[in-house]
Amino acid sequence: MTTLFGTDGIRGRANTHPMTAETALKTGRAVVRFFQKTSPGASPPTFVIGRDTRLSGQMLESALTAGILSMGGDVLRAGVFPTPGVAFLARHLGSAAGIVISASHNPFADNGIKLFNTEGCKLTETAEAEMEQLILDPDNSRFCNGLQDIGRHRRIQDADGLYLHFLKKTLHQAADLSGLTIALDASHGALSHLAPTLFESLGAIVHTMGAAPDGRNINAGCGSQHPQKMAQLAKANGADLGVAFDGDGDRVIAADEKGTVLTGDQLIAIAAAHWQAHNRLRPPTVVTTVMSNLGLAECLRRLHIQHLTAQVGDRHVARLMRESGAVIGGEDSGHIIFADFHTTGDGLLAALQLIEIMRTSGKKLSALADIMTVYPQSLVNVDVARKPDLETVPTVKAAIESIQNRLADTGRVLVRYSGTQPMCRVMVEAPTQEAAQSAANEIAAEIRRSVG
Repeated sequence: MTTLFGTDGIRGRANTHPMTAETALKTGRAVVRFFQKTSPGASPPTFVIGRDTRLSGQMLESALTAGILSMGGDVLRAGVFPTPGVAFLARHLGSAAGIVISASHNPFADNGIKLFNTEGCKLTETAEAEMEQLILDPDNSRFCNGLQDIGRHRRIQDADGLYLHFLKKTLHQAADLSGLTIALDASHGALSHLAPTLFESLGAIVHTMGAAPDGRNINAGCGSQHPQKMAQLAKANGADLGVAFDGDGDRVIAADEKGTVLTGDQLIAIAAAHWQAHNRLRPPTVVTTVMSNLGLAECLRRLHIQHLTAQVGDRHVARLMRESGAVIGGEDSGHIIFADFHTTGDGLLAALQLIEIMRTSGKKLSALADIMTVYPQSLVNVDVARKPDLETVPTVKAAIESIQNRLADTGRVLVRYSGTQPMCRVMVEAPTQEAAQSAANEIAAEIRRSVG
């Protein structure tokens, strides 16, 4: 059981343990040591590093780089760059690993470190446990190389161009977006420059918001966590669709031409139905997590598409996709993986695939969204001071069981701790929005009393 790594790397409040310069330095050393042991290859090993726009990013990048160089590794710097872009570069450039300094959709005060192997895949729990031992080793520096073997760092030439070229190649019939109007929210994050550049280079008219990062405004009332403003922008400008990304660019949430926000599950349903109709869904299987809406399961069942569910976290989805051969998978939060093209969730890639479906089908996004009926759902986040097994907290366990019994077959309850924040997430689906909200609030209140 690791203590540093959560569901998506190491994460915490910047300048506070574990997200300190000291931890980043030790992580840099551990990364080289780990990949020298597990993936021996080129000497010196190279590591791609990218970061989002948080104020603390440069501090952590500098410390992480110093750790890698001290061990004789070389660093290829992508600068401000999206998480899926780093995964692509690691694979494309043949690096030992890709490293992202980001806390994804979290507030600016947080930051994190997440790792991709040379194939662009996130590390397994076993690998993270071994990495953690190396980081926490009290004599972490004993393997540092001599003066003649210190590594070097350099900026990657045209990282933006390499990534944008890769994204454009995923399009089959919609390489020209002339006449398309897009409302875009970059969440003041890693896609602030890349996203408008991509869509404008394809000929689209782009109305942009959330693309003026100042180090502190990342994810602040904008992006995939707050898509309502993007939806308003889309409707006000007569856009064909709106897209909102998160701070590190691996999520996308869309809005149709009427300003209605669509969930990640709806985007997965649209993609699965279209790919099945065009004989591209081979095998006829979709992977999501236990958090997915009941409406998606019903939709896939109606389409005779096998639906597999994984633990929460896009790396678990990716792993089950590899095991099952599925080519489409993702999370309701907007992490969507198209395995024919990439190894991880990619907001820009998913947005391009959605647009291609619109252009190929000739349908408006609102019409495409009719493929799935969304069950009323309420999600309540509760700040917690500790994270005991909820099965061992009698009052919370009783509250959950009471709601489950009340809903019976008409809904469901899912309660889990966040793997990246001191928070417990309560999700309830029910016949009506009012019933879902009331039930979620009831459970959340008990959690707040017991462990808040």
